[in-house]
Amino acid sequence: MKHPFSVEKREFHLPDQHIKYRVYRNPDIASKRRLVLLHGAGVAGVDTWEHIIMFLSYWSEVLVPDQRGMGETHYPDKKEHPFTAQELVGDINALVDHLGWWQFDLGGYSMGGLVSLLLKQQHADRIGKQFLLESAVLDRPCWETTVDLRNQFSSAAVHLRQSMDVDRGIKNFLDAISPNRRVSPQVEKLTVSRLGSRPIGFANALDCVTKAIQGIDREALVAAQGDVTSFIGGNSVELMHQYQRELAERMPNWHYFLMAGTDHSLPFQKPRQIARIMNTEMERYLEN
Repeated sequence: MKHPFSVEKREFHLPDQHIKYRVYRNPDIASKRRLVLLHGAGVAGVDTWEHIIMFLSYWSEVLVPDQRGMGETHYPDKKEHPFTAQELVGDINALVDHLGWWQFDLGGYSMGGLVSLLLKQQHADRIGKQFLLESAVLDRPCWETTVDLRNQFSSAAVHLRQSMDVDRGIKNFLDAISPNRRVSPQVEKLTVSRLGSRPIGFANALDCVTKAIQGIDREALVAAQGDVTSFIGGNSVELMHQYQRELAERMPNWHYFLMAGTDHSLPFQKPRQIARIMNTEMERYLEN
């Protein structure tokens, strides 16, 4: 059943960042739980999450910010600047403080997954249930292979910074992150258009993750997580599924779901199915 969420669009000012965000509300949902959802590199929050939110049934309030370099969030001078994963974590922490959201559940897609992992590691007492959609840094079982993949994204970022080469940079990124995707001209055109709205911001986001990965202890990061539901596209590379199966086998708090017929674009491809699993996983979490 689709739930009638209302949405309010707001802006929050930090000294170096004007953050646009949306708060979705449904007073008919009795739980009064709150959920923060973080998008991936190159895409706005509303594009990533709104079709999922409309089918959620356990959260009366959902916060969807646009992170640095993406959507409608901008530096005060309206120019694009590099940023770090820790700055993204700091932005979200400042925003939830501003809103008085002292306890919330958390979801992250791709780069937003990395920010979610870091948030939980640093602020474990604030965050309850977690959802990850093909989170960055959880790409492969072998850490060296994971780092190599991120270096491919850095190559894509070089093209994104050249105005005549943006489409090539986006396609290089898609080939690296979704080599098994089913390519149709219409879907590919829509994806390239979405990712190309702020190419320099997209490039900065890719470089942000590449830089973060150089200083991360992944085992410690994963060990710091709570109850995680992790979604992986059925058409994504087998190594990604292998790592998720390993995590689910050795960690009782890690719950892995294969989304058949999808790739890295899974939130855009199967929003209703993802929302349904989020609802059932939340029910399981609350019963424990």
